[in-house]
This record gives sequence, C-alpha cells and structure tokens, in this order.
Amino acid sequence: MQWPRFLTKSPISGRASEVDCSLHRMDWVLDIMTKKILLALAFNLFAIGAHAEEKRLLWGDTHLHTTYSSDAFANNNLTATPDMAYRFAKGAPVVHAWDNRRVQLETPLDFLVVSDHAELMGVIRSVYFNGVTGDDLSLLARVKGWIATAILRDAVDQGTARSLFLDVLPEPSDNIAEAASSWSADVGWIPDMPSVEADAWRAITEAADAHNAPGEFSALIGWEYSSIPGGANLHRIVVSDIDAETAQEFAPFGLDDSPFPEDLWRWLETTSVSTGGSFLAIPHNSNISKGAMFDMTPLRGRPMDPRYAETRRYWEPIVEITQIKGDSETHPQLSPADAFADFETYPYYIQKKWTGYQPREGDYIRSALRRGLALETSLGINPYQFGVIGSTDGHTALASAEENNFQGKFPTDSIPENKAGGWADQAQRPFGWAMSASGLAAVWAEDNTRESIVAAMRRREVYATSGPRIGVRVYAGWDLPAEALESAGFPGNIMSSAVPMGGELMQAEEGARPSFLIEATADPKSGFLDRIQMVKGWINADGSTSEAIYDVAWAGSERLLGDGSLRPVANTVDLTTGRVDNSVGASRLTSAWVDPDFNPTQAAFYYVRVLQIPTARHSLLDKLALGGGVDTRRPDTLQERAYTSAIWYRP
Repeated sequence: MQWPRFLTKSPISGRASEVDCSLHRMDWVLDIMTKKILLALAFNLFAIGAHAEEKRLLWGDTHLHTTYSSDAFANNNLTATPDMAYRFAKGAPVVHAWDNRRVQLETPLDFLVVSDHAELMGVIRSVYFNGVTGDDLSLLARVKGWIATAILRDAVDQGTARSLFLDVLPEPSDNIAEAASSWSADVGWIPDMPSVEADAWRAITEAADAHNAPGEFSALIGWEYSSIPGGANLHRIVVSDIDAETAQEFAPFGLDDSPFPEDLWRWLETTSVSTGGSFLAIPHNSNISKGAMFDMTPLRGRPMDPRYAETRRYWEPIVEITQIKGDSETHPQLSPADAFADFETYPYYIQKKWTGYQPREGDYIRSALRRGLALETSLGINPYQFGVIGSTDGHTALASAEENNFQGKFPTDSIPENKAGGWADQAQRPFGWAMSASGLAAVWAEDNTRESIVAAMRRREVYATSGPRIGVRVYAGWDLPAEALESAGFPGNIMSSAVPMGGELMQAEEGARPSFLIEATADPKSGFLDRIQMVKGWINADGSTSEAIYDVAWAGSERLLGDGSLRPVANTVDLTTGRVDNSVGASRLTSAWVDPDFNPTQAAFYYVRVLQIPTARHSLLDKLALGGGVDTRRPDTLQERAYTSAIWYRP
C-alpha cells in the first residue's frame, strides 16, 4: 500500500518539508503498536494489582484556548496568554480579557492543557498587533496581508471580528466524506505565516514548562486539531507527556495538514517514535459531528477493517463527553427511556449557514459504545472502546466550569448583558446562555506528573463531571464482597480480584455474575447527591444492541415506588437567590450492585452516572443579576452529573 505524502512545517525555520508516509508501512506501524499495547497492558496490570490503593484523584482541564487561537482572538481575547491560563488554573487572581476585572478560580486545578488551535496558531493575533511579518512571504502575500491587517483591525476595534470567523467556516453538507475530499487549505484573506505559528508554539510550550511542577501541578503540552468538513465537528485535542524542547522539534498537526483524522493518527505514530513521547488524541463535541465522529465507515469511505479499528482504539483511548458546547452522552431521541437524557443539549453546528439539528447515532457516546460491541463481533476489535473525560473548551484562557463562576465561552459573552446574542441571525446561532458551564477531567493517577496523567488516560482510569468535583470510584469483579466497600482498606482489599473503571472483565467460572463496588461523594462546595445509576449496553444474539439504566443507590428510602422507579428528588433551589438547600440528597452514596440480567454469552459495557440534586444554572444567576424578567431560553436549574469510563465484559 502506498501512503500519501503531505507537508509538515518546521517550527524553527518555518519551511515546509515533505514527509514520505510510505516509510510507515502498516506492518511496521502495527509491530510498534503491538509492542506499545503489550507494554500498556503490562503497566495497567501492574498498576491495578500493586498500586491501585496509592492512586490520587486529580482534577484538570485538557481543553483550553488562549489569545493564540484565532477564534478566541476574533471574539475579543486580545490579552489572555498561556501564562495567565496556568496562573488562573493554579488559583492565582488574573485580569479578565474582556473588561480587566479581577477573576479567580475558587478551587485550583491539579493539571491543565493549553490546547490552542493548530491552524493559524497565533497568526490573527500577530496580524492585529504587528501587521504582516516574515521574510518568507511573497510580494503577493504581503499585499494580501496588508489588506487583511486593515480588515482585521477595523473589525476588532468595531467589535465585529466574529463575522470574519463565520466567513472561514465550511458550507453545510451531509456528505461528510465528499466535503473532506474537496476541502481547501486556503483561508482566503490571511496569508500563510509559518514563522509566526512557530513563534506562538514556542511561547505556548515554554509557558507549559515554566508552570510544570511535578508532584504539585502538571502543565501538559497539547493543541487542537480542528477538522470540520461540511460542518461536521471532527475536532481532536492532542495531549502528550513531552517537554517544550521536544515539542519544538515539530509543528502541531492541523487541518491545514489533512482533514482526515486517520492522517493525524499516522502523524502521531511517526512523532511518538521520533520523540520518544507518549501521545493521544481526544475527540470532542461528537454531539455536533453529523454522525461522522463514531461512524460505521471511515471518512475516506473504505470499509472499516481490523487495522483501522486497532489504530483508532490505540490513539483515541478517551473521549470528551461534556463541555461548554453541550453534553455528548446521549440524546432523548436515541435513548427515549432515559429520563435524564435531555441534559445540556446543544443544537448548533459550526458552519457558515444554519441548518436544523438532527441527532444521529454517530454523534453520542452511548451509541458509540453500543456500536463498538457490534463492530467487535465482525472485526474482532472494538474501535470505540474508550474512556471519558470532561473539559471546558473555554476561549477565555480561564478554566471555569463552576456555575457561579462561569466566565463564558468567549470574552465577548462573558458578562450577563452580552449573553442574549450578538449575531445578525442570532435566533439560529449559539448564545451565551446556550453554553454549558462544563466540565472537568478526573484522573486516577499514581502521581501528579505529565507521565502519570497520560498513562492513566491511556488505561482509561478517568472520568468526567459537568463541573462539580463529584468523587467516584468503581471496581468490578466476580461476586465481590459488599462489605469491602466500608472497609478502611478499600479499594486495596479487592485489587487482586477487581478491575477499575476503564478495565475489562473476562468470562469467569460458570454461575458467576459481575458485581460492582461503587462509591460516590458530593462536592463539599456544591449540591448533595441524588442517585447513582448503572448504564449497561449489550449485544443481542441477532447482532442488535440494547441499553438499560438501573438506579443502584439513592438518597431517601421513601422515594422508591412500587414499580421500582424513584420519585424525583426535591428541587430546593431558591429562585430568588440561586442558593441550594442541601436538606435533601446525600453527601455520600455507595452500592454493591450485581447485574440481575447478566447473560454470560453477551458482550456488554457498564458505566456509572452520578446525579446531583438540582442546583442553579448560570443562566438563572445571570437573570437574577440583571434584575429578573430576562428570557434566557434555558432552564433555571439543572442536575449536574459525573460519568465514569466504562468497564467491558467479554464472553
């Protein structure tokens, strides 16, 4: 097979050089990958068996943009640098990019990834402040750049720069493969400025090294790959455990290199080998991917085969399930029996013209997990065997997932009076209150270091919350003793016979049933817990898949009804102040749950969803701040939640 050739940009010289991907024959790649997988499995078993009780729960954000992202700058982030992003994440007060007010994170994070877009990294900012620069530009490019500078400065000064961002978005299409094949790298009014991008990448990576403090705070190096053919969001966050010196050996792979995620994976393989670093890609906002994120056919149109499935599973071990642009767990049309499926639904595609939102199975995490079971029966490999995290996707450089301290998606809509809209066709565009104050990445790691965090992500021992710091531990095994949950030695007392979230259960002795020990604790600065639910998906004998949701622990025994369902927990939010009364709910819930419908012949997955009692949404707090009487077009309260990575059962 002859792989395509594509250009990679030197971050030092800015010159483009051709990389021959035929060097990466699939047999060689699979050999390298096999070794990595075996090492990862060995590490996973070692970590689970010997040191699980020593793991720390770390909180972070893997998806944050600064002034170096073109869309952030176009939305008035003129000043918020990576340095400011790290200082804010570590708990220091900083100055907001919109109005210079002082802002501060109530509870500092343990780790952060500044993930500016690879495409035009730092270019819009540089054009505005410095005009056209670079000896590598032709006269035509310079003239084009002078015009672009005048247009950009006027648009930013007049507050209309977001309209320029709309101009570079794709035309809407439902033929995603065709849109990707016909994609052009020409932005139109901005010249290619590789030396500027290199300078921005250098500044971003050096800021990460300056703030990285092993054992105390991890500043991981990463970026965003922003493929969006036909308005189908196929974005990925790339995260690594490398340092700045190593990162500056390459330029981040972006849409201007290829719109096909498969090419990103090949590049990751090449770069992983050449640098010795560990990399992974994190898909996000599958909810607006037009079914393409978790499709049954790869984007290039060839049938999915074991090679593709294994490559994807390796490079994308986790997925972002919740963030500012909505929740990607499931949708009411896909899970009609799920009373909590309609959570922070976000119906806005990223494209030049508006089209109505249509939820598809390829858009949502639960559907993808089900599809993975079906694909494994034919391929022998599950391409969608991934864990989940949450992150913000803030473009303010402020990792704020707290409802009462939410700083908005962009500086433009970071204050209440700006959240109603601002687009010419604002009824069809996202607005400030449509954004979700979400989310957080929770990682069970041996230590707070780049290496430990990336390793935990790779073994999927991670989970997501929509903002609160809900503590969750889940272990599965065969007939685990319920009393182990309350032992002072938990979970070390079960590690020889259990696997944590992200793990796998293989078939046990005849008659054994999978049991799950679950512990959830409320965020002491937020609402109490309503319930713990187990979400199960399985494959039937005819190849179809099914799902079920079990309430496995809840606050208030009187809520259990005769049909086995639960009466909704009381809503104690004071709608005049936004404060919540924790007179209902529980600060801690546990469950020793055994699957009552277990069929040893059916492959299945299990993940835990923890629901809080209702609390005030940021839209209510803004409405109250504005004096009331404001239609935010969003609910006043919500039930925040946590989602764990799944545990898979294989017959």
